[in-house]
This record gives sequence, C-alpha cells and structure tokens, in this order.
Amino acid sequence: MTRFAPSPTGYLHIGGLRTALYNYLWAKKNKGKFKLRIEDTDKKRHNKDAAKTIFEVFEWVGMEQDGDIEFQSKRGKIYQKCINQLLSEGKAYRCYKTKDELAHDREQAKTNKQTFRYDETWRPEYGKTLPDIPQDIKPAIRIKTKKLGEIILKDGVKGDIVFQAQEIDDFIIARDSGEPTYNFVAAIDDATMGISDILRGDDHISNTPKQLAVYEAMGFDKPIFFHIPMINNKNGKKLSKRDGATDVMDYKKQGYLPEALLNFLVRLGWSNGDQEIFSLDEMIKLFDPKNINSSSSSYNEEKLLWLNSFYIKQSNTKRLLEELKNFGTDIYDFEKKDEIINLCKQRANTILQLQQLVEDILNTPNNYDTKGVKKFINNNTIDMLYSFMQLLKKHKKNLNFPQEIEGVCVPFIKENNLKMPLFFQPIRLCLTGKTTAPSVYDIIWIIGIDEVIKRMKLAISLNFGSKI
Repeated sequence: MTRFAPSPTGYLHIGGLRTALYNYLWAKKNKGKFKLRIEDTDKKRHNKDAAKTIFEVFEWVGMEQDGDIEFQSKRGKIYQKCINQLLSEGKAYRCYKTKDELAHDREQAKTNKQTFRYDETWRPEYGKTLPDIPQDIKPAIRIKTKKLGEIILKDGVKGDIVFQAQEIDDFIIARDSGEPTYNFVAAIDDATMGISDILRGDDHISNTPKQLAVYEAMGFDKPIFFHIPMINNKNGKKLSKRDGATDVMDYKKQGYLPEALLNFLVRLGWSNGDQEIFSLDEMIKLFDPKNINSSSSSYNEEKLLWLNSFYIKQSNTKRLLEELKNFGTDIYDFEKKDEIINLCKQRANTILQLQQLVEDILNTPNNYDTKGVKKFINNNTIDMLYSFMQLLKKHKKNLNFPQEIEGVCVPFIKENNLKMPLFFQPIRLCLTGKTTAPSVYDIIWIIGIDEVIKRMKLAISLNFGSKI
C-alpha cells in the first residue's frame, strides 16, 4: 500500500503530482491500494481551496484513490492514544521548558557557533533528579531518542543513508497546546494505515530518522522508503513558477491533456530504455521505483509540448470536440467537424492552439496580419484574387474535395506565372487574416466556395486593413 500525503498550504504543483503518480503506479502494479491523506493538522497554514484543487487534479488525470480520503484533523484520538502509550511506557515525557527558555538556548548556541540541541532538562533518567514542576505551564511532549549508535535509512533510490543517533535530539511530538507535530503524526498515520512503501521527495530525508524513532518506540514495522530527487529547471536550479512549478490545474487551462502530462512526469526521473510514449497501463506494467534516477531531473517544456501534440493527434474527433467545448468553442453542429478537427490537430501543440486554428477557419477575420499584408499584398494582388474568384465560380460544382480544388489551382498558378507565396498567402490572409494557417485547399473545401468568395470580397473592400 502506498500513499500521497500533501500538506495543502498551497496549490499542487507538478512535483507533487509526479510523487502521487509514482505512488499510484507502484500500488497498482503490485495489486495494492493507493491512499490519499490530507495532512491538515497545521490549522494556521491549511488552505481548504488548495485541498479541493488536489481532488480536482486527481479526477482530471484519472488517478483515483482507494477508499475514503484520510484527513489528519479527524485522527486526533489515534494520536492521543499513541502519545499516552509512549508516556506510560517511559518512551516519551513531559517537558516544561518554556518557549522563552528555548529561544534563549537557541540564541546561546548561535553565539557559541554551535548547533542547537535540546538540553534534556526534563528527560527522565535513572538516578537523575528532575526540576520541580512549574505552576501554570503546559508541557510539551518529547520522545526519548537513543543516544548511541547509528540510524540507518535503507533507501530504495539513494541506497543506505547513515545518521548518528546523537544527532537526533528528543524532539517534540505534541506541543504545549496538545497539537501533535508533523514527524510524529506522519509516522503514526503511515503505520496505522498499513502503508508499506513510501515514495516521496528527497527533501524529506532529514525527517526520516525522527519518523524511524517513532516507529521504533511504538514497535511498528518500518516501511520501505524511496526518496525521489527534485525536479530542476534547465539550469539545474530549483523549479520556479516561471519554469513550470505552478498549479497543476493551470496546465489544463493552458490546453494540456492529462495523459500527456502524466507521460511527461513519469519520465522526469524514471525510464524504461529509450521509450518515450507510455499509456497509463504501460506505466503500471513497467514502473519500478528502483529504476528512479538518483540525481535530479530537468524540466523540459519543449518535451511536454511534443508529448501533448502527440496525444492531440492520437485523439479522436469526439474527444477533441469535448475539449474544445470546455474552452468555449462548440462545433458539434458544424457539418464538416471531422474534417476541420483532423486538419487542425496536425498543427496544434495544445487545445488552446487547436481552438485558435479552428476559429481562424470558421470565423470571418476582422483584421489582417500587418506584416503579411505588407509583404504579400501588392498592386497586382486584387486582380489575381478577382480572377481566382471567377475560377472558383466556374468550377464550383466540381470542387468537392481538396484534391479537386488543387486540380484547378495548379494550372491557374502556372498560367498567371505566380510564385507560390504570392498566390497562397493573399488567400490565407483573406480567409483567416493570417499567413500561418493550414493548407489553402483544405480551408476552401471546409468553409465552402460561397464563404471563400465572401471573405475575399470583404478583404478587398477593407483593403486588407491597410493601404496597398
């Protein structure tokens, strides 16, 4: 059993989604369960909207958790029971040292250029006399950690990582307010939920010895850990919002397909030979966390766009019509919807680009690319366009396919001794307002001869929005 356990203080970014994906794949490969746990014990920082977004992301990408979502805020009785057990067994103790006293100790350590460590004033030991319990001070609860030997983290990605026991002081497991701390509840949750394998970012390595101390004190079986290296930008630095570390749902708004994003993320740190394209079923079949790279991976936007373009091309018309509808473009009733989708998806890297290509063809332009007009429209263009309109009218009944349209255009180009750009680009400008558009033959076929002539006349009457 695996889990994804975010602390929703901010929105889920792609690094978090990659971690969730790896846990999901490993659970499904082993016929196990994938759990979602919301770590919301920090009431001051908890963001309900961010938690809601996590659920939306999981639904969008099709990664459904098994069973109910667990909320740490609803597991307080479990934590209190474990704290009472540790206190009764002498494995934890009450510490009455105040925040001011601890702040003084920290400052003193800083002055002496030493690492701050709790001085164990309230740690009970055989033969040790503890101070008198002060009045009106609520105690924190600290766990007794071992002082000798080593703590060995057997990590499935990093290998053995050794910590010296004396480096881990008696850390607080419950604050004086009664609120349990992160490392304590994370360990208790993983153990009591039956989590067998923990895949998480390597920024959690420093937390692991404390969590192992909780496992040992409670007598729990330890899970298998896999600490995943971070995702860096192309310069090897921490990923920023500008580089792609943004809310995952922003990728949906930008026109990315979920299967493309998952395919992209699975390859950020894991590989199966030179294979680049993976369906979700293939990911489940092939994924093994032991093959996760031990070094950081680099975010590559061009790769993501390439994958998204691939999946758009592989999508059928029905799927893309629905995607377009989600972006406000509904062409279900358009007679040649299959034809326009098949034409435009060959040029689109995102659904937003697909939407723009479709609308450029279907909508009469109200402005024309200034640079294109300046470059391709001259004194001879208008005469050429009128001649071409006459040609289309003459052969209208026989122009039922792009090939037939091409069949009358090619001789026209030769007879008028036209260079290709000076034929195609003025027509593209008339029909779409742009010089970058799909094949002129296909556009003419899709919108029909009457609409072509109408747009040509409009462009001429408007002087292409510019003086010729």
